[in-house]
Amino acid sequence: MLQAVLVDDESKALESLSWELTNLSNEVKVVASFTDAHEALTYLDSNTPDCLFLDIEMPVMDGFQFIKNLKNRNFPVIITTAYNQYALKALKNQAIDYLLKPIDSDDLYDTITKIKKYNEKNQTAEKLEQILLNFNSKSLDKKITINTDGKLLFLESEEILYAESDGNYSTLYLEDGHKILLTKKLKEVNQILPSDSFFRIHNSFIVNLGKIKEFLKTDGYVVLKTNHKIPVSRQKKSDFLDLL
Repeated sequence: MLQAVLVDDESKALESLSWELTNLSNEVKVVASFTDAHEALTYLDSNTPDCLFLDIEMPVMDGFQFIKNLKNRNFPVIITTAYNQYALKALKNQAIDYLLKPIDSDDLYDTITKIKKYNEKNQTAEKLEQILLNFNSKSLDKKITINTDGKLLFLESEEILYAESDGNYSTLYLEDGHKILLTKKLKEVNQILPSDSFFRIHNSFIVNLGKIKEFLKTDGYVVLKTNHKIPVSRQKKSDFLDLL
């Protein structure tokens, strides 16, 4: 049975959608509904439903802001609204469907079918991902596993030059000139990269020790073999020198 969460600032709209879902078939159970977006976010931080039905026009935080504030997106989002001008934006925010109020029963049934297909596909992808991760962890020639943009990348240490922080995001810079954007803080990236090859020399940078060509002590910079200059923070300088 699909477990659904509903978010809409209008209580009557919640009641109507909840009734539609539970009476349409015995395949859906509404486990939580919220008129307050912040309460819904708190709930979703620690609970993963099978789907989320989300209104767009809400005070304080609209539906698209809500999506951006979701820490966990391992479930499909269905947009519900009385206004049809949001369809394209809904797709751009990776909603799997878009329902106009008042919601038609046939449209809702089609949406439930889409949710089931989405979740089946996602479960298969998760199983494959776990198989690949387990295989890589057992491999003698262990690679660095990077999860980004809906895919797994397996990189050798020598392919990575350095990582740079950008708030809640980080960027990996590769020796071949490519960049990989990660939805992870640098602290999380630091846990992924092997400590015997990489060192966090600054709050905003992690460098591959094998790629360092020079250390300019006076200026407080390292120069990589590709001539990238990366700053070394005063707090990290002593530990860095001990490594060298």
